[in-house]
Amino acid sequence: MTFQETDMLREQLLGRLKEEQVFDLLVIGGGATGCGTALDAASRGLKVALVEKNDFSEGTSSRSTKLIHGGVRYLEAAVKRLDREQYHLVRDGLRERGLLLKNAPHLSNRLPLVTPLYKWFEAPYVYAGLKLYDFLAGKSGIGHSRLLGRKEALDRFPILRAEGLKAGVLYYDGQFNDARMAVSLALTARNHGAAVANYTEVIALQKQSGRLCGAEIRDVLTGRSWQVRARGVINATGPFADQVRKMDEPDARPILRVSSGIHIVLDERFAPPGTGLLIPETEDGRILFVLPWQGFALVGTTDEPAEAEDHPRPREEEIDYLLRHLGRYFNLRVTREDIRSAWSGLRPLVFDPKAVDTARLTRDHVVQVSESGLLTVAGGKWTTYRKMALDAVNHAVSTFGLHPERSCRTEQIALVGGESYREDGDDRLARDFGLASDVALHLNRAYGDRAVKVAELISTEGVVRLSQGHPYLEVEVTYAVRNEFAVRVSDVLARRIPLALLDRAAAIEAAPRTAALMAVELGWNEKRLKEESECAESLFLSAI
Repeated sequence: MTFQETDMLREQLLGRLKEEQVFDLLVIGGGATGCGTALDAASRGLKVALVEKNDFSEGTSSRSTKLIHGGVRYLEAAVKRLDREQYHLVRDGLRERGLLLKNAPHLSNRLPLVTPLYKWFEAPYVYAGLKLYDFLAGKSGIGHSRLLGRKEALDRFPILRAEGLKAGVLYYDGQFNDARMAVSLALTARNHGAAVANYTEVIALQKQSGRLCGAEIRDVLTGRSWQVRARGVINATGPFADQVRKMDEPDARPILRVSSGIHIVLDERFAPPGTGLLIPETEDGRILFVLPWQGFALVGTTDEPAEAEDHPRPREEEIDYLLRHLGRYFNLRVTREDIRSAWSGLRPLVFDPKAVDTARLTRDHVVQVSESGLLTVAGGKWTTYRKMALDAVNHAVSTFGLHPERSCRTEQIALVGGESYREDGDDRLARDFGLASDVALHLNRAYGDRAVKVAELISTEGVVRLSQGHPYLEVEVTYAVRNEFAVRVSDVLARRIPLALLDRAAAIEAAPRTAALMAVELGWNEKRLKEESECAESLFLSAI
């Protein structure tokens, strides 16, 4: 869908990208790795541009399991196969978990998880593994694993199948709001001087004397294009990294295999508040999670070979797979009628020609530089985005001969919303603005120290919920357009707030009102308003 005109807010956003200047770095990709790389480079004093063909985190980075983790499964692989690479991946992940919890406290939290044990001989093995997990975290640890008796395991997760349950193990990992984390990274990068824009697609790479010198950029919304010059280009496009590499070298050999993982969302009775469940072994040797998230139960994920595509759809057999395993571990029957929403996300796995099962491909990352100078950072996972960015920018500085003003300091940079965040800030919001407790809690956790700015809009527009039974307000639409790069209805309903991920029917119902609110801010005519609303509804009906 292409529009003849764009709004003034977006023109301002694109203005810096169109200036006659040479950036130090052009980062392609607005997911976790791309936004993290832009922040790292900009905070070192480099001149940075970031472009994303869709919305920030619209792909893989908003469709994770919402866990900040070192990787329990990776640790098991490290021990069983004496795999040094997996061992270091877990150790690095646990350290990065601690930094992410510290730098974005409003968007993340510690989460206890129960692993049920139905065979006595499993207890020492699982317990020892999770104690090793604690040990590797070191000073970044967030809780101590311990054995649970049968009664306590059932008390913590009451819908567990009691028949045959022997015991459980309790351990801790982190949980977060991935889509808002990516937006916060983009905002923080902009605050450090980066020029960032969503819906700006690289349609060609520019070369001079065989070396990359920039790219041709197209505004996806209007179709207009222009050139951005840069001393170095970083490909941080996740599952699409090989496609960008082929723009540079048509004969480039793939370095990734793409895996799809689906999640389903159930109502809160399937996951008690404050405790998650790790299903330790499925019929094909994988693990599954059942997690409380945003007042619902999040179940996932599967792991199947896939092709890189925008908006992949959950496959019926994958949904059946999840429901089948829930039936084995729950004392409640779970059917398709219980599913409130479902989505599929793609994972970029570093290619190993000897691997057949994508579950055994490494989740570590690689940094590769082509002959013409395209620097690709690929693989990895959300938890280690900061380290991936660090490695990418370090390589870029040496490869492109850049001169940053300072070294990396992202370990100490609080993300937008986190600098003055108070865990009890919802009490103040409820008191000062007369908000219901669920609304106040949502605003505090989603916006952190900027929640007051959102709440201040209520004085003129009133406390009106976008959908009954959910804590999301109409003023958040206005705020997202003015302050968080939102230009499409799905930007708001699927990423600035997670309504579409949690309750697809509610998101479809809220789409027309959301479009009307955005039309006021962005000056849409009736035709544009209708198209935007219908586009969002169609997306939510098919795939998020």
